Amino acid sequence: MTERRNGNRGNTNQRFICGVIEGFYGRPWTLDQRKDLYTKLARFGMDTYVYAPKDDYKHRAYWREMYTVEEGDHLTALITAAKSEGIKFVYALSPGLDMCYSSAKEVNLLKKKLDQIVQFGCEAFALLFDDIESEMNEQDKEMFKSFAFAQVSVSNQIYEHLSQPECFLFCPTQYCASRAIPDVRNSEYLNTIGEKLAPGIDIFWTGPKVISRIISVESIEEISEVLHRPPVIWDNLHANDYDQKRLFLGPYSGRVPELIPKLRGVITNPNCEYGANFVAIHSLAQWSRCKIDGKKFLDAESESADIRLEKDVASSRATSTITLYGDEGADDRDEVYIPRRALKRSVIEWLSEFRRSKSMWGPITKPQPSGMSPISLSSFTPNQTKEGQNQDELSYKSPPAMELKPIDSSDTVEVHFRSPADSPHSAEELPSSKSSGILGPATPLSLVSQGSLEGMDVNSGPVSPAQKDEPMQEPDVVSFMAVEEETAKESRLKSIPEVDTGPVDSTRSIPSPPYISNQMITDLPPSNSEFEITVEDIFLLCDLFYLPFEHGTEGLKLLQEFSWLKQNSHLLNEGHKGKGASSPSREVREWHDRASRFDEMSRALNRLFTRLTYINNRELLYDLYPYVWDMRGVVSLLNAYVKWLGFNKSSNESFVTGEEEPWVFRGGLATDLQRLLPIESNSDLFLHKSPDVVTRQVYTIRPYLPSEEQAVYNLCNKMWKDSGNPDITEQYPELLGDKMIGPFVTLSPEFCFVVEDNSSIVGYAVAALDGANLWKKSMIAWAPEMQRKYNLPVSEVEHKTIIEDIIKEMHQPQQTSPVEMRGSFSSPIHVSLLNSVCDQSVPKRLVTCVIAALRGHGSSGCYVELKKSDLPAIEFYCRLGFNEISGLDTENTTYFGRHF
Repeated sequence: MTERRNGNRGNTNQRFICGVIEGFYGRPWTLDQRKDLYTKLARFGMDTYVYAPKDDYKHRAYWREMYTVEEGDHLTALITAAKSEGIKFVYALSPGLDMCYSSAKEVNLLKKKLDQIVQFGCEAFALLFDDIESEMNEQDKEMFKSFAFAQVSVSNQIYEHLSQPECFLFCPTQYCASRAIPDVRNSEYLNTIGEKLAPGIDIFWTGPKVISRIISVESIEEISEVLHRPPVIWDNLHANDYDQKRLFLGPYSGRVPELIPKLRGVITNPNCEYGANFVAIHSLAQWSRCKIDGKKFLDAESESADIRLEKDVASSRATSTITLYGDEGADDRDEVYIPRRALKRSVIEWLSEFRRSKSMWGPITKPQPSGMSPISLSSFTPNQTKEGQNQDELSYKSPPAMELKPIDSSDTVEVHFRSPADSPHSAEELPSSKSSGILGPATPLSLVSQGSLEGMDVNSGPVSPAQKDEPMQEPDVVSFMAVEEETAKESRLKSIPEVDTGPVDSTRSIPSPPYISNQMITDLPPSNSEFEITVEDIFLLCDLFYLPFEHGTEGLKLLQEFSWLKQNSHLLNEGHKGKGASSPSREVREWHDRASRFDEMSRALNRLFTRLTYINNRELLYDLYPYVWDMRGVVSLLNAYVKWLGFNKSSNESFVTGEEEPWVFRGGLATDLQRLLPIESNSDLFLHKSPDVVTRQVYTIRPYLPSEEQAVYNLCNKMWKDSGNPDITEQYPELLGDKMIGPFVTLSPEFCFVVEDNSSIVGYAVAALDGANLWKKSMIAWAPEMQRKYNLPVSEVEHKTIIEDIIKEMHQPQQTSPVEMRGSFSSPIHVSLLNSVCDQSVPKRLVTCVIAALRGHGSSGCYVELKKSDLPAIEFYCRLGFNEISGLDTENTTYFGRHF
């Protein structure tokens, strides 16, 4: 797009404002990013930038303080850069938190502050009174009839003091219909603002809600009548600072172009991640030049534009060959706004941004404020601590294989990544997800939630009683690997007595995801290689992170396919009744065909993830990487569950409750997908933090195959040797595997999983649905076989070798089931990975997959056996919802269980 502001053909209002407001909480954009924004705004035909970052404390909390010389130089540079591109720089100030409106001193301070901004070259201003208490102090009550009169008095004075600038914006305290008391038309506050505010001052409005799914012509006509002027829409459609899990890459939507003549302008408050805002801004620019809503333009009987576009994208491999629907010389259609067509145009232009050379260094951090902190795990209980090694780097153990006692092991080795490798804000009122985290059977999948978001400045300080019940105030329960400390869990950990961390017995268990170096992948792909990102990849990216109330086409397909596969897994059993295994029914073939399609969608996301790590624009990569990493992990987990369903025919659907549409909850598509698993969605199993540095390593979780027994046994041997233990595998190559996992993979293979990287198996999880039943089977079939396989040592030496100890344990198994007294904690689990597994989310996802499988077959709970000295392991399981089972402790051992 090369049109500038005078190319705004659809807008008959010559003073129409169209641009961006930087008004979010979190890390502000940089000087270079803002300069880049000015260039894009001018190129797209937009004209306004509003400066209101919440991390500039002198904008709001300390509004009385003057800028320093250094800060002034920075603002001067911003204003000069904007003017050079023909962009109007609007400086916004928010004095409403603590201003005394009747104080001449306070008003003079406000004038002095804005006079300083004038000296920097600024010619446009805004006063923001959003998200503040509406109760005046006693001094103001004596001077003003109402809160609205107080704000009007100060605003009019400032407007006159600044010589009535051409652009002067005002944000009211009641900035949307849901905040109007009692409603828009009868609000005394809004009517006073409309009647008393100087006519040259324009007023911000966010629509029906803080984040409005739809802004109708009728609603704008109503507020315009009350305010005695058309409003400027402060649009939070793409704002994401209220939710760490969400990014919005969909097109501008839910506002018909017929609104344009009835508005003073539209300012978008987009994602915190600057690089992620190309589509949001570009599509708004397209919308601002249109006159007709695409839904009215299209013939109801003809194929819709969106369907044509989907087919067009699917059939196009090279960007240069893509033809846009409506671009074939039909100028009239350029005045019709169709969101998916706008998205396609934006994506094609955005592709060049991925190929720009931009550097970025340091750890990857999301710009939104967050209370989350990462959790570090260990993989072995140490025999001894290495000199200079941090205690947190030590590892852990999981439960031993039934009657077999744990094996000695030592500490892990540190490893590193290998390169291959206030303001109107967000949210409308959504139904709470506290009652149920599971999608009910046959829940219809619709594109748009009927709920709404609510809560302005959700990341601000104190909230009113009314705000406390708003869903957007809930803690983020879905940010992968970013773990929030929970008071109850901390209390449990504090209650654990300090114990000696000397030599102990342990099996190889959940690994410590190793500590990560600051190394960063910087190698880029050869030209024209399979690693170059394409338009199709970017379309997939946008569909996975679409809009607050709508999933993109590919995101919706993921939800629909997984929901169907889970709900219809019973077909795998019914389809084989009365038939040979070689002749599956049509229903079974359909299930497997759709499972294959889901697998291909997972592979497409993996390709996107890999190609993204190769892009030249490392700054853009840093903005997108945490979200794509998170989504890839979620989809791979679901794909593992689908494969498990395919291997194990079906699952028990008795656990499914609730009838909610999944996307009415906070967290976006990733959370909606997680919610379809048979696990409560508010679990710490879904709390993760993305890597601090870019890595391309992809780990795949899938069901264990009987043919892989030797590979998993070899893995047990490698873990043993990597832990610094003496090599016993030459004499007894299968001893460790027989002891640690043999009963599980032989008698309960349907609940076993493996983790593989690009070349080999690097971890496993084994479990049994009924631990007591597994113990009985092992007493009958497994233990006698092991006793015949390994002869009982006859040595009379008091200090036997490790081999002799292990073999003796096999000949003297426990005579009672270790799970007889554990009630509902019926399912034992054991998880183990190599130290080379760098992704800290893999242990959690592996545990998640096991729990989903167990619960899907009716298990009511699982348990692990841990050493009391293994505090990191205890902390890890506590954070996954495990609680100590009382009354079962031994001198060195404790049990932790989790109810489903």
